[in-house]
Amino acid sequence: MTNKPKSTKPDKAKKNKVKKNITKNFASGRLYVKATFNNTLVTVTDPKGNVLAWATSGKVGFKGSKKSTPFAATNAISKVLDDSKKFGIKKLSVFINGPGVGRDAVLRFLRGSKDYEIEQISDITPIPHNGPRPPKQRRV
Repeated sequence: MTNKPKSTKPDKAKKNKVKKNITKNFASGRLYVKATFNNTLVTVTDPKGNVLAWATSGKVGFKGSKKSTPFAATNAISKVLDDSKKFGIKKLSVFINGPGVGRDAVLRFLRGSKDYEIEQISDITPIPHNGPRPPKQRRV
């Protein structure tokens, strides 16, 4: 029988490092809303475009066809804005994208909210300029 000697390495004392939670404060931010037919995605970024907080109708707790309602979009927006309060954002530039029902809910919610100053509202939905060639006519 061969007995393997135990390792001769000294026991290293484990150091418990405490990480500091550093939160940066931004005077202004961007609110991106993508309103699809099935969901609403809301993102708050800093002026450079780094994501600070995000939520969707599904993340808030809605499932199935309830995700595509204006109420679900309103809940997603309120969750994102509550999460972004710790960053000290007071001014928002709003960018709305997509044809869904969440786009109107965003505007109604932001109009009633007194916590944020809205600098700009832009619709960045892509619009085709004539687009691809349509399919040929169907012959019956």
